[in-house]
Amino acid sequence: MTRTIKYLFLMLITIVVGTYFFITCCSECGAAVTSTEPTTEKVIVKEPSATSYPFAIDGNGFAYNTNDNYNFNISSQEILMPLSAELTKGVSGLKSHLDANSNNVINVTGYYTSEEENNTAFPNLGLARANSIKNDLASRGFSTAQINTQGKLMDEMVPKENTYWGAASFGLVEKSATADDDLKALYEKINADPLILYFNTAEASIHLDAAQRQKVADISRYLDKVSDAKASVVGHTDATGQASTNMRLGQDRAEFAKNYLMQNGIAADKIIATSKGQTQPIATNATEEGRVKNRRTVITLK
Repeated sequence: MTRTIKYLFLMLITIVVGTYFFITCCSECGAAVTSTEPTTEKVIVKEPSATSYPFAIDGNGFAYNTNDNYNFNISSQEILMPLSAELTKGVSGLKSHLDANSNNVINVTGYYTSEEENNTAFPNLGLARANSIKNDLASRGFSTAQINTQGKLMDEMVPKENTYWGAASFGLVEKSATADDDLKALYEKINADPLILYFNTAEASIHLDAAQRQKVADISRYLDKVSDAKASVVGHTDATGQASTNMRLGQDRAEFAKNYLMQNGIAADKIIATSKGQTQPIATNATEEGRVKNRRTVITLK
């Protein structure tokens, strides 16, 4: 074997051995291991904690605080019963305070979220919830003249097991100096632009627009504040058919509207349902358009 061939043979051995140790050593230390597979980071989404607002009042000589409160299911105005013992105790103390301080009123604010459905006759579900609380307080002896109701959008509310815990707040304040004038203005507003419902007797539900919902809220507020006030619900018909039949049909429509108001928290003894039948048309009965306008139920204050 010539010197040149030996030299080339030794060089080949050196390259092979060197390559072997390079791959082995770097594999052990990780330097030579590369991966073209993308790395995936695991994202953990933390669920927001459920909210719970307390029944808390502190002012005008009365203070009470408990973590318990009025609770409601999602998209519902119905209070979850029974109330806790601590909440019942606070409500009882509040009643005693209001009985002794006729110039005080309690502001009840019902909470709601924009994701909930409002299937009530009120402008928003928060006001409907406040109205339910007002009715509960009235059943416990409170004077509704000392209760103000309102709704507040609270999208930060988070439910737990389909329930909003403490979906309301309360504030004790002095009666407004203009309260009587405000009620007089409200009475005139309602009767100048009454709530009018158009529907056929076969319909099993009433669907109100935003303006009509506000009128229901105004009527409810006035009836709460004025002890001897009544809502007058009058059913009207077109001139099709016999007058006696239409008188009964108008009464059916008035009773239907009365039941709807009762379902939304207005007391039955505050509503008077009567019929005028076909005797008071507001449009001609010669056209279908006119007859539709005559088939109506009008709600005012007495």
